[in-house]
Amino acid sequence: MKKRILAVMMLLIGSINASAEWKIAGDHIRTEWAEKVSPENVLSEYPRPQAVRAEWQNLNGLWNYAITELNAAKPQAFDGEILVPFAIESALSGVQKPLTEKQLLWYEREFTVPTKWMSQRVMLNFGAVDWSADVYVNGVLVGSHTGGFTPFGCDITNALNKKGPQQLTVRVWDPTEKGEQPVGKQLTKRGNIWYTPVSGIWQTVWMEPLPKSNHIVKIEPNYSLCRSELRVQTLCANSEGVITVEVFDGAEKVAEISTPCGVEAKLHIPNAKLWSPDTPTLYTMKISLTQNGKLIDSVESYAAMREVGKVRDANGHLRATLNGEPIFMYGPLDQGWWPDGLYTAPTDEALAWDIELTKRLGFNTIRKHIKVEPARWFYHCDRLGMLVWQDMPSGEQASKNDYSWARHQINGGSDTKLTEEFKRNYYKEWGEIIDFCRFFSSVVVWVPFNEAWSQFDTEKVAEWTYTQDNTRLINPASGGNLRECGDIMDWHNYPTPCMGVHHADYILMLGEYGGIGFPVKDHLWNPDMHNWGYGGNRKSMEDVTKTYVKYAEMLLPFLPQGMSGAIYTQTTDVEGEVNGFVTYDRKVVKVDVQRIHDINKKVINALAK
Repeated sequence: MKKRILAVMMLLIGSINASAEWKIAGDHIRTEWAEKVSPENVLSEYPRPQAVRAEWQNLNGLWNYAITELNAAKPQAFDGEILVPFAIESALSGVQKPLTEKQLLWYEREFTVPTKWMSQRVMLNFGAVDWSADVYVNGVLVGSHTGGFTPFGCDITNALNKKGPQQLTVRVWDPTEKGEQPVGKQLTKRGNIWYTPVSGIWQTVWMEPLPKSNHIVKIEPNYSLCRSELRVQTLCANSEGVITVEVFDGAEKVAEISTPCGVEAKLHIPNAKLWSPDTPTLYTMKISLTQNGKLIDSVESYAAMREVGKVRDANGHLRATLNGEPIFMYGPLDQGWWPDGLYTAPTDEALAWDIELTKRLGFNTIRKHIKVEPARWFYHCDRLGMLVWQDMPSGEQASKNDYSWARHQINGGSDTKLTEEFKRNYYKEWGEIIDFCRFFSSVVVWVPFNEAWSQFDTEKVAEWTYTQDNTRLINPASGGNLRECGDIMDWHNYPTPCMGVHHADYILMLGEYGGIGFPVKDHLWNPDMHNWGYGGNRKSMEDVTKTYVKYAEMLLPFLPQGMSGAIYTQTTDVEGEVNGFVTYDRKVVKVDVQRIHDINKKVINALAK
């Protein structure tokens, strides 16, 4: 008994010491939420709201880490501790060190598996690891993955010790722009529109038990039908058993159906409530798998009733529609960067805050700019009511001048020079992104390319995107080399809005404009760097607000000419870009929120008029 008490005391002392040793690295500005982060409290929310299981174990917290040469074996000693899931370059990791293309990043920790899980399968899940990850449990390779923006899992059952502690090791290689893969806005020589690289684990790591023989793998609501019928495809590990789907509106059950595994469930929803930014109704779903009358597996999920499409108006202009009604998609460019966590928001509250601010500003759309967020971000968009354009992250060729760009010219410009390896990596990850985002009702537009960066074979990529998911609109090249394919033609113009192109057979969108700069003292990432906005910087909130309102009013005459949406740059400041509605640390909103809200609603409502 005394030995047991001593062991518990030692564990507690170790935990206290770990908390005392860990601290936020560096001296950059940080958000107020960063102060709530600790090794014992780091992104503790269930990470997959689209398929929630009752039992799970969060593996976020302090891990050992080491940086070695590229061809080195697993190190015998580690360099220190890192707070997962914050990238090694971030302040919240507690490390804030760069990683080069000639190095490996190693992670290691011990974990225990609950005794009752040992008779089941155990799945180890990663929200995202940038870029190439090899995962070992007790020295056994259990899985590998490439792609910095998408989740993956490893079945670790056969590698587990029968009892006692288990050892988890992750080896990461991330060449950033030196590799042949999508990287988005990361660049080792940051500055201007390029930001600090993000390497390694940057989303939640967690475990869950699964039934050994059969279990629910994935849930896919079909968003192409919305008026009264909800279609749900439930994928199982094998075809045996019966799937039962129960649908609830609050506490009231509104539909139920049972089908064999693998058969699409079609549920009639009486007086169905349609999802929109103004009425973001979500139905709760309980999904269970039974075999021979015995419950095998169950998850909780949700779904919305909504449909995205297009229609030609009385003047011959194509318009985007939501639930059959034309809608003007208006919102900010949202890059999703944080001064303390880089790609990773310090807390779930912080993750939702940017969307909530966007709602307060009167917008109905967010363009998620060449980054993919964790599942909980999309869930917040679903529940709050926010349309999302999802960009595909671009490759390092974005920083080179090896293409011809003609942003306001149809069929002008030329492709980026790309290797076949990059193209393979592009298709693999874009497919995984589409598959991941397909669940979320908020996602309404796919954007394969941005501003001709890594743009290639546009017609083929647009058609391939359509084959992956034909329930959303496709914007093939936002502000890039415009091609006659997909559903949308989209141009960029800074700082003022303009009507860049006309084409009767496409929905016309202004994919970027604005970028009004306003540097706020004591809230700059680096006061000594070039802090800039498009068209120069303003000196006051009033000046920014007046200029924004003037630009928004300039949009109004373009609506009768066919403009169906506009994206303003941007939600927050990011490093040296000070053109956000709010400072990078989210502590100062730089505009009059009510005035911005009112003009935005005026623009959105003008289409209906």
